[in-house]
This record gives sequence, structure tokens and C-alpha cells, in this order.
Amino acid sequence: MSRSNKPPLVTLQDFFRHAVHRFRAAKLSYGHGTTNAVDEAAFMVLEALRLPIHRIDPYLDLKPSPAESARLLTLIERRVRNRIPMPYLVGAAYMQGVRFEIDERALIPRSFIGDLLAGDAGFPLGDPTRVRRILDLCTGSGCLAILAALAFPRARVDAVDLSAGALALARRNVATHRLKDRITLLRGELFAPLAGRRYDLIISNPPYVDARAMARLPAEFRHEPAMALAGGTDGLDLVHRLLERAPRHLTAKGGLLCEIGRDRPALEAAYPHLPFLWLDTELSEGEVFWISRSELVALSPS
Repeated sequence: MSRSNKPPLVTLQDFFRHAVHRFRAAKLSYGHGTTNAVDEAAFMVLEALRLPIHRIDPYLDLKPSPAESARLLTLIERRVRNRIPMPYLVGAAYMQGVRFEIDERALIPRSFIGDLLAGDAGFPLGDPTRVRRILDLCTGSGCLAILAALAFPRARVDAVDLSAGALALARRNVATHRLKDRITLLRGELFAPLAGRRYDLIISNPPYVDARAMARLPAEFRHEPAMALAGGTDGLDLVHRLLERAPRHLTAKGGLLCEIGRDRPALEAAYPHLPFLWLDTELSEGEVFWISRSELVALSPS
């Protein structure tokens, strides 16, 4: 069929099907909030038109305006030709139904820690109302700091990142969620800006992609800041430093919640004496660990 004989794109269902076809044909890589062409196309259509993102079915019969149609076609072409992750193209990503502004200054929000904060996984903090001080290291867009503030409404949160650009983006997200009075953003490397502050909970989704995996990253992931992904030869460069220094910044009953992707074997081999508690989610197994201060002091007395 020639280009002129293709059926017109009239309804959102037409654009949705067209996007699915193009994405599948292009063999795109996913992992920035979606895992397949159907979900990617649905997210694109709904977010681009600022419709509720939970279900596309109620909106499939809508007819976009000429400007909206042009925007959808542009998004499809850029996604296919430039392999740019969709959240960067539409300027937004979601975790646990919470919307975050995003651009290429920061890693696209995604973390199983978000699932744990929103669920009832029950990492052993005791009474959550007693959590008053939280630290988010490598905060990026501020997404985990915000989810932590929502999960622990009595807590104040310090959020640290080395990137000035990421912190500028985090500042916008914190303001959007009206949490400026509870979240403090600090620039620096890990614990450096914190002086002697101690926390009931430290959370971190640090760079943990090992050197071999960095060399094989799909094109989509190369649009993200390399410093937010690269974790050194074994992926654990920053994790080693977290484990060493965290005890000095944890309260007596506090603990560290950290995501490390697929680095569990390397971590357990490096610290065979540490009793990591692995907290699984519906979509992950052995990617997030919890360890208390009392268990860490054997590694780094403070």
C-alpha cells in the first residue's frame, strides 16, 4: 500500500495502534517505566495529552486536535529515530502513581525502593511514626525523597546529589509536591555536606551498573547521565563507601535501604560476614537490601 493510501489517523485509538506498530517494528528497548510497545504507546498518548495515565480505554474514541495530532506524530518519530526514552520526550515519569518532572539532567525515576516505601514490605524500622529524619543519597530528580516524605509524614528529609542540574530538577519536583518545608536539597558527594547529622533511615539508589554492562547499554539508556549509572568495575564503587560511612550517620536503631540491581553476588562475596536482608517486590528479587546500623558497625565502628 502506498503512503497516500494509508488510512488516516483520526481517533486516539488510531494513533495508539500506529505507535505500537512503529515501536515494535523499530525493536526499541524499554525499561524507563514501561516494558513493551503497548504500554509505551499508551503512556505516550495519555501523558502527551495530559489525560489520566491509569487506563487508555476510556479515551480511545477521542479525536485529537490538529496540534495534538502533530505532537503525537512528532513523539513517535523522535522515539523511533533518536531512541530517546519516552519520559524525556514528554517531560514526565511516574512512580507509585506520583508524577515527577524529568529531563536529561537526571536519571529517569525508577526504583524498587519506591515500591517498598509505598507498600507494606515492613523493613524492620519499627513504628514508622517514629521515623523523624531520613537521608536520600544520590537523589537525582528527588523522586525517592518525595516518596519517603509521603510515606513518613512526620519525617524531615535531606536529599543529596553531586549534580547541580539534577538538584535544580529536584527543586522543581519538591516545589510541585509542596514539600519545601520538609525536604532539604544539598549538593555534594555522598555524606560530605551532612556534617554530623544522623538519620533513622538512609535510602539510596546509587549508580550500580558495572563496567561490562555500561559498555553494552542500549541506545535509550545512553541518553541518561552516565554518572547516574556507572558504578565502576563491579558496580559497587559507591556501595562500598555507603556501607563504610553509613554507621556514622545512622541513629542507634536506624538502617540503610539500598538498591544495587543485579550485584547481589558480588556484594555478598565482598562482605560475607554482613547479614543483608533482601527485600523483594512484585517485580524484583534480590535487588534491594536492608541492613541496620548495629549490623554495620562491625564493618566500620563509629
